Amino acid sequence: MAASKRKRVKRFIAPLGYTAIPVKFSVKHHSPHYLYVKEHKVREDKNPNRPQNCTLFVLNVPPYCTEECLSRLFSTFCSVESVETCERPTLGVKTEASKTKFFEAKTPLGFHVAYVAFTSPAGVQAALSFSAEEPLEISAKEHLVETGIQKWISQYAASIVDPAELKTEVDAFMQAYDQKVAEEEAKAQENDGVPDEEGWVKVTRKGRRPGLPRTEAASLRALEREKRKRAHKELLNFYAWQHRETKREHIAQLRKKFEEDKQKIALMRAQRKFRPY
Repeated sequence: MAASKRKRVKRFIAPLGYTAIPVKFSVKHHSPHYLYVKEHKVREDKNPNRPQNCTLFVLNVPPYCTEECLSRLFSTFCSVESVETCERPTLGVKTEASKTKFFEAKTPLGFHVAYVAFTSPAGVQAALSFSAEEPLEISAKEHLVETGIQKWISQYAASIVDPAELKTEVDAFMQAYDQKVAEEEAKAQENDGVPDEEGWVKVTRKGRRPGLPRTEAASLRALEREKRKRAHKELLNFYAWQHRETKREHIAQLRKKFEEDKQKIALMRAQRKFRPY
């Protein structure tokens, strides 16, 4: 009986405007997964890592496929300059890279999209015209991709911070910050009182005469007053019904005073002798 030939992967019909590239996790897997790619052409995108005519937009990227995996897969078409993954398509300038490894951005957990930038436009054309009998392998002996509990263990081990390394980085950051502040203060002192291009002179609060410091006796008296105010406030209207009764008494006193003022005014009008009409 003749040996059965290996079945060829059928060309998958991709959505309109996209090209389907079959991939599989490893040699053991037979059912392919499809990445949908097209050339990234957006005039509003100002990200320098996405050059025109050299960037490929990738959809349906599985969670286990990292930026390193995508760079390795698409390097078969052309040398890859950079790979950027995100949860959904984004526009705008490139976000500032993190200055420390202890607070890196989290990778997307589910299916995500990617932007693959090649060194030349030939990479985009080669990816769009790709047709292979076998899917591209994500995980192989030379580059294993961790999944399952091994991946969780590696992520947990990577999340543990070395206190000595963190302290070294924090000290270096604070030293650079103190040096920057000192340089700014020295520059401000040099320009103090010097008019700018338009003839204006910057006035600061440093020239004001500082207030006289409190003596120890004055500080003790102020502290004693604060204590008396606090104690009086705590004892006054301790309960809610006391607060209500105090308000009622205050309103009653106001009404009583109002009636007394009305009687005084009526008495003054009665005693007025001059009557012009």
